[in-house]
Amino acid sequence: MAFKEVKAEDLQWNPFTKIGKEWLLITAGTEEKINTMTASWGGVGVIWGKNAVTTYIRPQRYTKEFVDHNDTFTISFYSEAYRKALSLCGSVSGRDEDKIKEAGLTPYFVDGTPAFEEADMILVCKKMYHDEIVPEKFDAPENEEKWYPQKDYHTMYISEVLKVLVKEEK
Repeated sequence: MAFKEVKAEDLQWNPFTKIGKEWLLITAGTEEKINTMTASWGGVGVIWGKNAVTTYIRPQRYTKEFVDHNDTFTISFYSEAYRKALSLCGSVSGRDEDKIKEAGLTPYFVDGTPAFEEADMILVCKKMYHDEIVPEKFDAPENEEKWYPQKDYHTMYISEVLKVLVKEEK
């Protein structure tokens, strides 16, 4: 699969649709071992003078171990044809089965950071900051009640976008 690098500033898409409705995969690891998870929360923008993304991972997610142990990870976006694969990657753990193989995804490495050949767009990200969401910081307590009944608060990662790759048209 061929990808071309583009400038983040040249992207023309709606993050509310792309993240919240179409979903994405967060993928981390090494050429020896990788894991991925589906996400529908996140953000894009600029912080500390850098193009950046925010991602959120619950403590029990296996992918969190991979993100925590590596400086870089990818977020990648897919066409609707991969909705079933993304659904699978969000519902089973890579601890228990080879969900990447089961989802029909093919690892693709960008400077040693894993993504998948089937992606339409890949953002290579370098962690800059992370913090735990904690109950005492909620200004709208109804969000804690609704989203954290198990008290399994996300870790938020703010990461620089190092590269943006888009699938080359055939």
